Amino acid sequence: MEMDRRALLTGAGAAALMPGVAVAQPDPVPARAKIAAAAEADKPNSVRRLQDWIRKPGIAAEKFQMEEACDFTMGMLRDAGFQTVEKVPTSGEPGIFATLDAGAKRTMGIYFMYDVKQVTPSEWSTLPFDAAIIEKPGWGLVVQGRGAVNQKGPQTAFLGALHAMKAAGQKLPVNLVLVAEGEEEIASPNFREIVVKPHVLKALQRCEGIIIPSAWQDRNGSVTINLGAKGPLEFQLISSGERWGRGPKGDIHSSAHAMVDSPVWRLVKALDTLVAEDGHTPAIDGWFENVRPLTARERELIRLNAAASNEADMKAAFGVKRWINDEPWEQALERLASQPTVNIQGLVSGYTGPGGKTVLPGRAEAKLECRLVPNQTRKEAEEKLRAHLKKRGFDDIEVVVSGGYDPTETAEDARVIRAQKAVYDRYGAKATLNPRLAGSWPGSVFTQPPVAIPAGQFGLGHGSGAHAPNEYFVIDSTNPKVQGLVGATMGFVDFLYEMARVS
Repeated sequence: MEMDRRALLTGAGAAALMPGVAVAQPDPVPARAKIAAAAEADKPNSVRRLQDWIRKPGIAAEKFQMEEACDFTMGMLRDAGFQTVEKVPTSGEPGIFATLDAGAKRTMGIYFMYDVKQVTPSEWSTLPFDAAIIEKPGWGLVVQGRGAVNQKGPQTAFLGALHAMKAAGQKLPVNLVLVAEGEEEIASPNFREIVVKPHVLKALQRCEGIIIPSAWQDRNGSVTINLGAKGPLEFQLISSGERWGRGPKGDIHSSAHAMVDSPVWRLVKALDTLVAEDGHTPAIDGWFENVRPLTARERELIRLNAAASNEADMKAAFGVKRWINDEPWEQALERLASQPTVNIQGLVSGYTGPGGKTVLPGRAEAKLECRLVPNQTRKEAEEKLRAHLKKRGFDDIEVVVSGGYDPTETAEDARVIRAQKAVYDRYGAKATLNPRLAGSWPGSVFTQPPVAIPAGQFGLGHGSGAHAPNEYFVIDSTNPKVQGLVGATMGFVDFLYEMARVS
């Protein structure tokens, strides 16, 4: 089922309406009409850039076309006007460091990702890397393909802003420092290596803040301003007869289970210790020791939004009938923002084809992720997970951590947050303030030392289906409340000018 990524990450609701939506304001962007005309004229090229980018997938989990995707992204940055574009090696996939010196007083940071999630082509109505242009009822003309909204569509709109300003003969109002990675979809295991390189770090520390380009508008045109995000810990737990010293090394006939131990049941027993009897409360030893409760302000934001948002819409989006413990809407939203989680993404073992095969598998694997809240850390979470299993005698269960980072927090009065609100107001997009994404992005790499700058997400326009079949990004919007590609592009133009002028 196709899910709305923005709704999944924000819970549609851990937010509160921000006051003071402006009706009309003086235009702070010099030659804006000229820039807008250039953006409109460049739209066919911008659409082509997005389609070509989708056709260079870069799937980190499968190590598929990663170098090609990195090189293509670097070429797009050069074409958009970045003067220096450098490939940055890491212990995994390479990153990118790019700068654009406009001779401005202020510098803005930009975060890109060039990798995408895996696909199952049979689940799609078009081939996932064809970047087909189709009509989406209720939304308009869209580009459909893996990466369309997460994040290549919004990133293309940002680059379109640079192309439009150049074509209009306008200098950028801020200098740009851009860092990109190819491992966001595997929880950014090596991203920190990029930002702490001395020349990259020095450039980032000059920035007023940093954003990841996004497409936040929902059907009524409203947007979300996020003040933080949970942090992930992604890992696998593997049980094998060979490592355990009990059970078979490979699959054997299931009748032997009368006298041979099962590595699969061994894994199931280990998994059952990770959560309480209710099936959702983490039970890892010491897991809640450093969890920070919601602040009074965060509770206020959630309370206001619970009153202003539609619970039935969110249940329909998730395909659920009731929340955990049958909790009321406001309490469910508080849980979404405040509670760490231990989730099983998938279980793999033995035969999974048609019918039965009567085997006793010699190996079983579970793919899991934890979502962390302030003041938990990725390091602490991994250490407590390993200690918990060892204490219960499951030290034979192999723990393979593939990625993760700490939760992200940015102050409500940070310039990068206030600039977002000002631009959204100018477009008449009703803005909500969200204490914390239930999902994750590696913003903590920027907000924490040694970089220590505010981080957020910004973007007009719409897309959906991230991590799901038929992912799309709107090019020509038939909804007057939602921006298409050109509107999203001009939103980034306005944002850069706002970052240059906001006090």
